[in-house]
Amino acid sequence: MLATTSTISLLISTYNWPAALALCLNSIKSQTILPNEVIIADDGSREDTRELINSIRNDFPVPLIHVWQEDKGFRLAQIRNKGIAQSTSEYIIQIDGDLILDKHFVEDHRNLAEPGYFITGSRALLSSSVTDRLLQAHEININYRATPFSHLFNALRFPALSRFLSKRYKVGGRHKYYVKGCNMSFWKKDLLTVNGYDENFTGWGMEDNDIAVRLLNAGVQKKFIKMGGVAYHLYHRENSRGKHQENMILVKAAVSSKKIKADKGILEYLIN
Repeated sequence: MLATTSTISLLISTYNWPAALALCLNSIKSQTILPNEVIIADDGSREDTRELINSIRNDFPVPLIHVWQEDKGFRLAQIRNKGIAQSTSEYIIQIDGDLILDKHFVEDHRNLAEPGYFITGSRALLSSSVTDRLLQAHEININYRATPFSHLFNALRFPALSRFLSKRYKVGGRHKYYVKGCNMSFWKKDLLTVNGYDENFTGWGMEDNDIAVRLLNAGVQKKFIKMGGVAYHLYHRENSRGKHQENMILVKAAVSSKKIKADKGILEYLIN
């Protein structure tokens, strides 16, 4: 469990969907345990996202930091590095801006945090009709009943069972490198050890698997947060998978070479 004196940054990635980001931020305001700061890692959104953030910043319960980079295509690895570099906390919880968080989300990650481990979880998918209703009503009150049966177990919360499963479920074998970048948490010092995300990953996919590989190679073990850390994923069309195979090759190379540090990662943002 994370010491009560440890600080937490919540890192949110976003791109050109301020309506979803607004719901995400509202769900953060309702957390049983608030992070010490929220950092929005913005991969080149239009001005309406900046306007949203500025409109709620003064009333937000914790510092709200907007880190933006020019839109030059899908560069999630880079903007996450820039966001992490600006964090002031010891522990970082990472999500995407198209999630509505259960009110215990931060609490659940904090309770499973342990030196020498990073955490990954999953998300409960919402249908297009449920998503439309939530966006139109600006509504964040949602529970497992809104999810398809196939995602039911991603929407249930049982803290005692979550602790039991954390070192037993999807942590080895064919799931060893399985992660969901939309629901992860790390010690910042561990991210610096591996030089953060590898910015050679552009286009959708696999940058989260790569950082998991390198953390494991560095001796940081994985926990899986099941029956906790519940997050509801707003429906949208899938991103282009055009770079997926190329990025998969990079991940396989990191596994075979036991790579630890990203060639182009976070350190340049800490030095400059």
